[in-house]
Amino acid sequence: MQRSEFRVARRRGGPIPRSVIALAAAAGLGAAGCGSSTPSSGDGTASGSPAVTTASSGPAGTTTSPGPTPTAGGTTVPAEFSGMVDIGGGRSIFMECRGSGTPTVVLVAGLGERADNWSQTADPDQAGLGVFPEVATFSRVCAYDRPGTATATASGWEMTDSTPVPQPITAADAAADLDTLLKASGEAGPYVLVGHSFGGDIVRLYAGTYPATVAGVVLDDALSENLVDNLTPAQLVDFEQLNSPDIQGKPAGSESFEFATLVQQMQAAPPIPDVPMVILTADTFTITPEAIASGAFPPFVDQAFVDALWSAQLAAQDTLAASYPNAQHITETNATHYIHVEQPQIVVDAIRDART
Repeated sequence: MQRSEFRVARRRGGPIPRSVIALAAAAGLGAAGCGSSTPSSGDGTASGSPAVTTASSGPAGTTTSPGPTPTAGGTTVPAEFSGMVDIGGGRSIFMECRGSGTPTVVLVAGLGERADNWSQTADPDQAGLGVFPEVATFSRVCAYDRPGTATATASGWEMTDSTPVPQPITAADAAADLDTLLKASGEAGPYVLVGHSFGGDIVRLYAGTYPATVAGVVLDDALSENLVDNLTPAQLVDFEQLNSPDIQGKPAGSESFEFATLVQQMQAAPPIPDVPMVILTADTFTITPEAIASGAFPPFVDQAFVDALWSAQLAAQDTLAASYPNAQHITETNATHYIHVEQPQIVVDAIRDART
């Protein structure tokens, strides 16, 4: 793929999947810049959120395999790791790492999503071929749970073991946590950062704040602060309401953010270093008139709101891509908001490009 390549194939309609532009997990919605989980099938496919495949648990809740990997600082980290990392201040964060090869790929999930989201596939025929396990075949790769994230299972929401923090959080706080986690874990840089949704904002802030550690960036339908440019104040209120854990039926303490604060932080964010970068944009919007009429969504989700949100999202993605003229912008993804779940190979290929 050539840099600055724009592929445009945007279409409407289709069945409601687990995500769209505005987030309301209970109704099968996911936000641009946010995330939602649906029940796990337990086989690596996304009838919701399957569990991450790991080795058997080792001491102290960690998972390891023989063959420690040396780091730049002379310490070693397990070739496979799945467990809690002490980041200080009485806090720990769940992290999973696998594979070998540099630069290390760091997967940053969307709002409310746990690390296991990166192992999901929507197609049963692709079970086991999610982004996390696929990237582990050619690179060191890590994913982690931010505080307050959860996986929806058949028996209800399964909250992360990561130490809770007051909600809402900010993307800047999450970027600082990511830096602390990477240092505490012993996972050496440089890193290729991959951010889905709200995770894309965390990646952008991290990359601008710690540029020397960044080797590449992939934005997986990331939330753009430019969404505000084409929505009315009332529509922005509705958009933020759709991101509320209460609307989604999530447990107390679930991850949340304030959109106005996010916009301010992103507008003031330091620039991303000049590294290989791929921007992936969803091309399928799935809230149909039939879906609205079904009553699955809150009353304010009418056709006018849906049309405005989709139009604003596409415009915001184009504006975001225009901010990085050397980036590849891929819009022909044949996917809704969860590109990495519906079309994992596209994300894997983007990661390969960002590692070069």
